[in-house]
Amino acid sequence: MTASSQSFVRDGAALHIDDSGGSGLPVIFQHGLSGDAQQTEEVFPGDRRFRRITLECRGHGASEPGDSAQFSIATFAGDVAALIDARELAPLVVGGISMGASIALRLAVRRKDIVRGLILARPAWATEAAPKNMTAAAEVGRLIATLPAQEARKKFLASDTAQAFADRAPDNLATLEGWFARKPLAITAALLQRISADGPGVSEDELRAIRVPTLMIAHGRDIFHPLTLAESLASLIPGSRLVTITAKADDRARYVSDFRAALSAFLKDFL
Repeated sequence: MTASSQSFVRDGAALHIDDSGGSGLPVIFQHGLSGDAQQTEEVFPGDRRFRRITLECRGHGASEPGDSAQFSIATFAGDVAALIDARELAPLVVGGISMGASIALRLAVRRKDIVRGLILARPAWATEAAPKNMTAAAEVGRLIATLPAQEARKKFLASDTAQAFADRAPDNLATLEGWFARKPLAITAALLQRISADGPGVSEDELRAIRVPTLMIAHGRDIFHPLTLAESLASLIPGSRLVTITAKADDRARYVSDFRAALSAFLKDFL
């Protein structure tokens, strides 16, 4: 499906909307930290019964950054909620990958009125701010902020952190290494430092109170998005469904195929 490109202005920042279009079931599906709509498009079912809408977060993709001091999961969730309200899309299924999952989780708690289904794919946050699994992102952000890009990259790749990722989660390492070339560097540094230190701002009791169908997607070869975290979330959210898929580092084509199949099976229940 060919997506349309639109913009949505909030607080003076023009935010890019990637909308697969059509009259299918609308699904807000958000990307991860440093990602964009290409990330969500890759794993979303190519099925006209489902309409994927991705609002690229501030400082991501084609969206303007606005004031970097406002970078937070709460701000990004507020932007998504404002779009849903402005386009009168509610209630709808809301989900995302990694940071996008955290945005969706916050909306499911703070804006129950707009969420009828929840997708948490490869979640990196539960209730805790600055979780240990995001330490490497913060480290890269600090290096970019304080050293020339090539020097920062060289220093990181020589670190014990980089070696641990190379051994256990090479696709995560590729993401980390790519951040040293992501432009503009100042925005990348701000995003990595601020978001890795943040959280969805929800409690375990609030997760236990979620009453919408919830899909969890995870795999076991991922330091940023540990399977144990997805299992913990699944144990907290009543009736949630956890699907374990092929790791991207093992077979990217199967990872994509498994991801799409899990989404399709879940979304069919809302037709």
